[in-house]
Amino acid sequence: MTLDQLRIFLAVAREGHVTRAAGQLNLTQSAVSSAIAALEAQHGVKLFDRIGRGIRITEAGTRFSGAARAVLAQAESAELMLDDLSQKTLGRLSLHASQTVASYWLPPLLMAYHAAHPLVELTLETGNTAQVAAAVMAGHADLGMVEGDVPQGSLTRQVVARDELVLVMAASHPLAGRAIRGTDYLSFPWLLREPGSGTRSEFEHHLGELGFGVTDLAVALELPSNEAILSAVAAGEGLAMLSRRAAEFAGASGAVALRQVTWTKRPERAFALLAHPGRYRTRAAAAMIARLSGRQ
Repeated sequence: MTLDQLRIFLAVAREGHVTRAAGQLNLTQSAVSSAIAALEAQHGVKLFDRIGRGIRITEAGTRFSGAARAVLAQAESAELMLDDLSQKTLGRLSLHASQTVASYWLPPLLMAYHAAHPLVELTLETGNTAQVAAAVMAGHADLGMVEGDVPQGSLTRQVVARDELVLVMAASHPLAGRAIRGTDYLSFPWLLREPGSGTRSEFEHHLGELGFGVTDLAVALELPSNEAILSAVAAGEGLAMLSRRAAEFAGASGAVALRQVTWTKRPERAFALLAHPGRYRTRAAAAMIARLSGRQ
């Protein structure tokens, strides 16, 4: 069994299609098929069922996939350690970040990091807070950046910045030009981020300060991105609560109005850096931590 065979197996399992997996790996379809066949023959186990032109992972393949991912993660960790022993800041660094962090706070810091450490290959994936924490816990991400609190288990959490949520509405909304009370929340439809996002979690905490819950609101839509919510808010009478950093981009165009919360405790949250204490910390990761925490 080789690491290449494991990479090919996981790509086919992920895509459910030999040709798509081959394209992702820059291999020919025959090379991918041969690698899977060799792995199955070598160990006498069927990893995929071939159904017509399709392919479906077997129960044995599903059980094996977790072990395969763990082996590749260990191999990558060993490779990073060898890179680090060269005394240079190089290698690969995988970051996962929640949407507000990734879109409105992180990019200038990544550019500065790249300028200082051009030999490091950076990758960034986005998701909601819960997804980012899970990626760091599973070893799919070297570091994570999230909004607010997260049940991170054994992960370390370091606050590196602060953020504020503001009430967002169309510029023509009835609440845009008058004083707002908490009970006004009950009179208009709401557009919310999805459960698991840091924005949603902090908004629910804010509702609790007012004595409400999400079930008390007329929820029109739950949407998976700040941009989708801002677009929907600008088009109707819905209300939303989003990061000031995200909302100010739309507010500058005049399409939406932003109201800082003064009728109860201001909803604020932390931007936090997540890391796995059991993962080897390379020079590249240490330099990124220093950059994000303002020490560089």
